[in-house]
Amino acid sequence: MVLTESANFALGAGLFLRSVFKAAVTYVNENKAPRPDKLKGINLKEPLPDNLPTIIDIKRALPKHCFQPDLSKSLYYMAKDIILAAVIFAVFKAIHVTFPSPYIYWPSMVLYWAMQGTIFTALFVVGHDCGHGSFSNYPSINTLVGNITHAFLFCPYYMWKLSHRHHHKFTGNIDKDEVFYPVRESDPHAHNATMPGFGFGIGWFGYLATGYKPRACYHFNPFDKMFKGHFFQCCLSLLALGVMTYCLHLLYLAEGWGGLFCYYIVPDFIFACFIVVITFLHHSEMNIPWFVDERWDFVKGQLSTIDRNYGIVHSVIHNIGTHQMHHMFAHIPHYHLEEATAAFRKAFPDLVKICDEPILPSFVRMYLKYEKQSVVQDDVQVHYYK
Repeated sequence: MVLTESANFALGAGLFLRSVFKAAVTYVNENKAPRPDKLKGINLKEPLPDNLPTIIDIKRALPKHCFQPDLSKSLYYMAKDIILAAVIFAVFKAIHVTFPSPYIYWPSMVLYWAMQGTIFTALFVVGHDCGHGSFSNYPSINTLVGNITHAFLFCPYYMWKLSHRHHHKFTGNIDKDEVFYPVRESDPHAHNATMPGFGFGIGWFGYLATGYKPRACYHFNPFDKMFKGHFFQCCLSLLALGVMTYCLHLLYLAEGWGGLFCYYIVPDFIFACFIVVITFLHHSEMNIPWFVDERWDFVKGQLSTIDRNYGIVHSVIHNIGTHQMHHMFAHIPHYHLEEATAAFRKAFPDLVKICDEPILPSFVRMYLKYEKQSVVQDDVQVHYYK
């Protein structure tokens, strides 16, 4: 299992570099002359029907067992990810000690970053399941595992759980969603400069620190209004971050600044890049609506998300690309998402939204549109990227 996964990661790293090249070409071409968009996917040019099923109707179309978490299966995926992360570290550390030549060290280090960053993302998705209660039926176990997996990635578990719950509650709502929403032109933050690509991983840690303006949220502050009534749980997550800080100090003592940077900080940054890309792309696409609060409802918001496939790492990062059903029913465990999605697509083919474009070129394309079109008029009712 471990060897097979590692071989897949190695191949995935090569495909990742190929995607980076294609994304760079897309960026250059878009800035020379915007190309006519030929959307690759399903129902991306068709609006949602006026008469939508209720959440009960959709739930009835899905197998009942998809809503039941299996603790042993969840623990298996967590253990597998932890073992893979440890094996990847041990193997590449041995390579670097045995073959110190820069001609081997640096190419293998780039491969390590791609593989370990992917596994870090998988670990985050395990903790993400904990936040939704889909890891197990035991809140105390969810809290323990969530704090362990998220603290390892230097994310305050309970605070992010609460802000992410807010995002799920108001998906696609211009006035209440949590991140990457359109901003009204009269807002003081409307014309703030944005780092290219949201700074990729920098954008993730910036979001944790201050939130997404104009609706700020300080994830490292247990007194933030978003976390009212959860002070003790937030402090436990901060304590977990303190333990992780001490572990990183031990890594520094053993490997120095260079080892800390190469073996932890860069993979954590790669994971953060994944999160920015995932969050943005599943809620941003041409002809996908953003509604003002008065025009929004829960079903419209959740169905206005997009499914995307992450290729060879899709299953490695636990099928998070099956986003429509994840958003409609956040308590579905990741290992049931594909089955639930297949049932949904069969029952409601006209509601399916799938983009088949490769991930990084798609991110570049949509970021350039976001950069030009995310500031909307004050009286807008529904906003579409064109």
